[in-house]
Amino acid sequence: MPKTTASNVRMKHKYLEHLKHAKGRDEKTLDKVASALTEFEKAVGGKDFKQFHRGWGERLKVHLSKARNKRTKKPLSPSTVDATLAYVKGFILWLADQPGFKSRARYSDAEYFNNSLKGRRVAHAQRSIPYPSMEQALHAFQAMPEGDKFERRDKALFAFFMLTGARDGAVATLLLKHVNLFDGHVFQDPRDVATKNAKLIDTWFFPVDPLYRECFERWVTYLREVELFGDTDAVFPKAEMGMVNMRFQKVGLSREGYTSGAPLNAIIKTAFRRVQMTPFTPHEFRKTLARYGDETCSRMEQLKAWSLNLGHEHLATTVNSYIPVSKERQGELIKGLRQSS
Repeated sequence: MPKTTASNVRMKHKYLEHLKHAKGRDEKTLDKVASALTEFEKAVGGKDFKQFHRGWGERLKVHLSKARNKRTKKPLSPSTVDATLAYVKGFILWLADQPGFKSRARYSDAEYFNNSLKGRRVAHAQRSIPYPSMEQALHAFQAMPEGDKFERRDKALFAFFMLTGARDGAVATLLLKHVNLFDGHVFQDPRDVATKNAKLIDTWFFPVDPLYRECFERWVTYLREVELFGDTDAVFPKAEMGMVNMRFQKVGLSREGYTSGAPLNAIIKTAFRRVQMTPFTPHEFRKTLARYGDETCSRMEQLKAWSLNLGHEHLATTVNSYIPVSKERQGELIKGLRQSS
């Protein structure tokens, strides 16, 4: 990559500070913006932002069309290209209002960083994402071993995802004080729990197979009565590592949880691979549960409560994201109403 200028470094830092403190953006978003600005600098050969020209928008688009994903080595996905252009456009709009740049960048120049209409449609097109059926999930769950405390933790983790549909980042940071077994309630407190957009979420266990709740309750009871865990200890603790017979291995349970949802994703994927199924992730359980709720709920009020349980403030979010209706299904439903009337 071309060497960046000291002036660019200052402006990028100033912009990220603006996003963090004035706009309230989280660290994940800031990382994405920083990455987008890095691609922008690559596209213009590391030139100082004070030399800005609206033609840089086209240069960025050409650069992104040739760029490759660092991990897969494949071309960037349409959604990545679209997001990168949007992040850089936001930067240009901000830059146009900064001292020393007003004569170089105008608000209208930011429009040259818009994605093409076709590119936007492709990036935002709804795709059919596979998810496990209730039967598939139960089959994978029942096949999970329970030979030691680590396997019992993993099985309880699977059960918890089915009981709550919680996001992996939140589950990784959940503490025992947030779980009320008597009421079947989980208080996702953003002061301790890494919820999406730091939302406070009240979740009651979904009415799924009783085996899930039995498994999870056994695990929490084990933590409290055998491992003597307290309220501020993790519900799903990582393993404590140590030397045994000159080998580095698991020696017990730490009282701390995981720092991210990645290890939790790996546990769930392994459970499905064990029974020769698609390695679904816990996030896909949310669609499983949304579909199940659509079948289970008979009143709009019930469906609204189901949606709130998933952490959605608006029912439309659940319906649009997890219960889309295809054109074919739309026709079937309308025809069915006509026949029943």
